[in-house]
Amino acid sequence: MSQHWYDAVTGEPRYTTIGKNGKERNTTLRDAKANPGTLVPSVSTINGQLSKDGLNNWLQGEAIKAAMENPRGLQEEEKDYIARIMELAKKKSQDAMTRGTTIHDWIESYYNNEFIPESPSYVIAVDKAVTAHFGSQLWIPEQSLVNAQEGYGGKCDLYCKPRHDFGGVVIDFKTTEKSPGDLTPWLEYTLQLAAYREVLAPSARCANVYINGETGEVAIYEHKEQDLRDGYEMFLSLLKIYKLKTGLN
Repeated sequence: MSQHWYDAVTGEPRYTTIGKNGKERNTTLRDAKANPGTLVPSVSTINGQLSKDGLNNWLQGEAIKAAMENPRGLQEEEKDYIARIMELAKKKSQDAMTRGTTIHDWIESYYNNEFIPESPSYVIAVDKAVTAHFGSQLWIPEQSLVNAQEGYGGKCDLYCKPRHDFGGVVIDFKTTEKSPGDLTPWLEYTLQLAAYREVLAPSARCANVYINGETGEVAIYEHKEQDLRDGYEMFLSLLKIYKLKTGLN
């Protein structure tokens, strides 16, 4: 399970650190335990303890498709064939992750008002859908956060601050190869947004914005208030399990 870490005071990402050999490497649990009070785990790290049935089913499906499309060679050993198929399925997963990162980067650039000569159609589609759903707001992309009391951090894809007459909005983007309108969030998505809003704006509306980068389709799923409240309680339970399991105080 990949892990991300954040500064326990400022909430800034601390994804990497300098090792004893002077070279940059990924920050680990060992680093956090060696420097008590300086690092907190990400929301995604805590949620990583959950079983991801949807993701697991997708990965299994990709492995089956890879096997169907790439028959075993006549002289190919079974273990070699299995390894080849698993590598093909892994590549498909890595390609999907890369595509998702690219989509996030395009949208972040748009909301940062960076000059973009020509952007993919889904970028404007996202802005139109978000504006239609939540109205015109002053959006902040990639907002780092930390809950110093509970001990976790994260980075919100898109956020607008609360006002006297408005509780704010917390948004997380999700990419998909399916029709976005047919999707409903996995449990971890609810927990993620609930943990983010507790820090940023405890009364904020929360939504996942689904994006199909191939078709340009966009759909918004707004979470119910009670689901978010229950989700935060579940997240705190997961956080306690993580700390007890790892010995992180």
